[in-house]
Amino acid sequence: MKLHFAHASPFARKVLACAILRGIEGRIDLVITDPHASPEALLQDNPLSKVPALVTDDGRPVFDSRVICEYLDTVGELPPLFPPTGSLARLAAQIRHALADGIMDAAVARRMRFGKPMDDTRLAFVARQKAAVERGLAALEADPPQGLADVGEVAVACALGYLDFRFPDEPWRGQHPRLADWFTEVSRAPALARTAPPG
Repeated sequence: MKLHFAHASPFARKVLACAILRGIEGRIDLVITDPHASPEALLQDNPLSKVPALVTDDGRPVFDSRVICEYLDTVGELPPLFPPTGSLARLAAQIRHALADGIMDAAVARRMRFGKPMDDTRLAFVARQKAAVERGLAALEADPPQGLADVGEVAVACALGYLDFRFPDEPWRGQHPRLADWFTEVSRAPALARTAPPG
């Protein structure tokens, strides 16, 4: 398999962390890619010019991190990261997954506006994204993950890691102690330690 990957992308990190937890990272060739440059190789595998983008062993392109993670859950022999279809555990994992992805979407949107001129409309947009992150963190603090056993927990860890990476001047731990304790513990896991963004 081939994975278009960027070290700074929390969505790409989520996919690689899932691959490590599934014990299949050795079957994936990483292609370091700058999606903002829209290289032809990426466009062939994802017309949206986004990472991550996976190409399966039989040449099928798979994109969007949620879809890739679900596909990777069908590969390998280790326990799945997606609970059984129709179960309450799967619903809970998918809700947490969506919440974490929403935090990442909002944080990435804010990051993309760093250093750019800001008028009232852009300031309102940035404030809205920041508020979404804050509400997401509050929801996670009220019901924090318990381990690193499903895709929702992996996604939350990657979202928190991105906040640390891109917004170090906005510490979140003080107001979210239960979430902070969990993140400190799971960050030691190889799937997260080995995929931490540079910095």
